[in-house]
Amino acid sequence: MIRIDAFYSDRSGGRPPVTDTLTDEAADPEPPASDDHAFFGHPRGLLTLSGLEVWERFSFLGMQAILVLYFADSVAGGGLGMNPGTAASVSAAYGTMVYLVSVGGGWLADRILGSYRAVLWGGILIAVGHYSMAFPTPAMTWAGLGLISAGTGLLKPNVATMVGKLYRTEDERRDAGFALYYMGINVGAFLGPLITGWLGDHKGWHWGFSAAAIGMTFGLIQYVAGRRHLAGRKASAEFELSPRAMRRAVRLIVAGLLAVAVLATALALAGWLTMDRFVDVLTVVSVIAPVAYFAVMFRSPRVTDEERGRLRPYVVLFLASVVFNFILFQAYSTMMLLASTNARTEILGFHFPASWYASALGAFEVALAPVVAAVWSRMGPRQPHASNKIAFGVILGGLSFLLMVLPTSGHSDDTYQMAVWWIVGSYLLLGLGDILLETSGMSATTKLAPRAFASQTMALWFLSLALANGIQAQTVKVYGTVSNVAYFGVNGAVAVLAGLAVVAAAPWLRRTMHPVH
Repeated sequence: MIRIDAFYSDRSGGRPPVTDTLTDEAADPEPPASDDHAFFGHPRGLLTLSGLEVWERFSFLGMQAILVLYFADSVAGGGLGMNPGTAASVSAAYGTMVYLVSVGGGWLADRILGSYRAVLWGGILIAVGHYSMAFPTPAMTWAGLGLISAGTGLLKPNVATMVGKLYRTEDERRDAGFALYYMGINVGAFLGPLITGWLGDHKGWHWGFSAAAIGMTFGLIQYVAGRRHLAGRKASAEFELSPRAMRRAVRLIVAGLLAVAVLATALALAGWLTMDRFVDVLTVVSVIAPVAYFAVMFRSPRVTDEERGRLRPYVVLFLASVVFNFILFQAYSTMMLLASTNARTEILGFHFPASWYASALGAFEVALAPVVAAVWSRMGPRQPHASNKIAFGVILGGLSFLLMVLPTSGHSDDTYQMAVWWIVGSYLLLGLGDILLETSGMSATTKLAPRAFASQTMALWFLSLALANGIQAQTVKVYGTVSNVAYFGVNGAVAVLAGLAVVAAAPWLRRTMHPVH
């Protein structure tokens, strides 16, 4: 689903750092024009980048809304014939891979490609991946998912950074500009499942994948057409490596990719690298990566004692993000499976595809984000501390799962059909929780990060999403083998308890999270 930075960065999926250090004239030889007010009072480049995100989220989340249903559908029905638990696990593994690759995508943009080219090549890989999935063969499906993962890893960490470069540091339009950008993200998240879901349900899954491909193509066309309105569009990277270091880095990257490809092929041919083991490997990597990041930061001599003290509460925020996103990402896996088998798909005589439920999440976030922002603005200094906002977000995520216990309990078989409003209500709680957690979490990340690790700390936030998906990839394997009451009840209860634990730690967090309020 969708990522937010102070209401305005992307999810997901999403949603990357926007730091002031890259927005002043010294950092960017192509500073934005301060008198550009062509797009609702904002720079025209905002229209270009917001338009790209509309189509990127349209394609990414539109495809993801039907992906697990495609995996679980019978071969005769055009799917891959996986059992529900395996389908959800593979879908989660795909999300894990996307967020793991995103960490490298930011580095490539900073050191080798530059933001503009990173986003461009990322979009091209995404489009090619979706076109690959339009071909009804399993091999093209897996190739397409690999390309989309690589492309999203290049695109997502860099688009929001380019939005930040449209404004000088002191420009008062900055926050409002990110609000418009965020709205564009969720417009795509709302529309994508509607189009791809209808095509997948009425024409076939690969028709839905084709729509995602066409959407990404539209995004690329308008991105290139609007290039002249973008700041920071130069060909070179802002922190480009020296020519010698560049050649060495490129050789290492190419050699590493080839080695991984050869090893994976050899293990697959030998029968060892099965789908289940591949999922397990991604889960292990998703655990090791953040642990290694934290260890390096805590032990680095470039981190002061004061900064190290602020890292300790950040560990709590990181774990809270993992717990919440473990629930959030299942909006596109187990919740889709539940909707397809046990939810009504009719309102006032109108029948709709089960995947349309996923659009509710984007719609709620578009509607609720400005409301929440207005509430915090009105409360001013009386608003809850950032740690409590995060805790409330985690609790709401848990409640969204606990809500599913009510309509799924008391049934001796699996033929019942719950009313539409149960799943819609669950997504309402989940959307509100996402707004509370992500706005405060990513904002706190930029303030708690050690100065020497500012960008890497935001990459660490991405790794919380990878870890959430990695854990989900293992947990969802039991979906379909236990009752829905047990599955949603246990997972929801764990999330609520985790949120309450953060509330209990609030006094310590308030003391140690300075200057976060």
